[in-house]
Amino acid sequence: MRLHSIVAHIRPVAIVALAALSLGAVASCSNDSTSAGTTKVSVQLKDAPGDVKAAVVTISEIDLQGSGGSRILLNTPVTVDLLRLKDTTAHLVQEADVPSGTYAQLRFVITGGYIEVENSDATTSIYASSPDYAGLPVGANVAGSLQMPSFSTSGLKVNLPSGSATLDGTARVYLIDFDVSQSFGQEAGASGQWVMHPVVKATDFELTGGLTVQLQAGPDLTMPTVGSAPLTLGDFTAVVTASDASTSSTVLTDAGNGTFQATFPFLPPGNATVTFTAPVGVTFTTNPAVPATVSVNSAQTTTSTFTLTGAALAP
Repeated sequence: MRLHSIVAHIRPVAIVALAALSLGAVASCSNDSTSAGTTKVSVQLKDAPGDVKAAVVTISEIDLQGSGGSRILLNTPVTVDLLRLKDTTAHLVQEADVPSGTYAQLRFVITGGYIEVENSDATTSIYASSPDYAGLPVGANVAGSLQMPSFSTSGLKVNLPSGSATLDGTARVYLIDFDVSQSFGQEAGASGQWVMHPVVKATDFELTGGLTVQLQAGPDLTMPTVGSAPLTLGDFTAVVTASDASTSSTVLTDAGNGTFQATFPFLPPGNATVTFTAPVGVTFTTNPAVPATVSVNSAQTTTSTFTLTGAALAP
């Protein structure tokens, strides 16, 4: 089937990321490629919105395929709008136990979808895999068809980096970049029909970890007055510098039982540095002293607790 420009009428938008992270779904297997032990594999979706108004797909199954067979990671249909995942992620698979072994492909069975594109007069048109596709908005007027060749049967197959990956018990992330701007186009000579022709690539990187930083008041601590109110633990901000030198800061919030905390969910594994900031004019001490080095582990959330032992107004 010839296509008239895969990017026809679609201006570039950002990338969709499907990442193998610690997330949630059903896992079962058939003809597994096995060796001693298992590896946890998970899948996540992420994207940023662009000029395309909607790009919705229903993923009914995700398989991990290897030399000895395949492993089903997801078999409960999930419908997502790829352009609505800017500040969050769609959790598709959570910690599916996969027999250790060598795997070559991820296979996504896509059983339906639609795109909504902007017309030159600022109106929009919807093109769907079927006029009665369940994922369509209520009352949608379908202008034409969206062809999804064989994705509901043979599936969309994405090769893993370097042609294969050996799972040996160490949690890994397999990031699938789905470039929306190059994945849909109008069929030549048929303005009422669009074709989904995914442009994807896979990269491999280590699973991120999480860090929760807690701050408690020491038993003999007396808080100074700042302005007209006493200083509180909620006036402090936790600052974390990750192993890749990136820095994040989050205001502490009340976690109960006199503990205030901040959570940093996606940090690269390795040594991170933790410190705190206080309102201008306040000096303080903690135990352990900050800045402090904390180890962030792959696929785990570490909790690091500090005690505020002193706080005073600077002279």
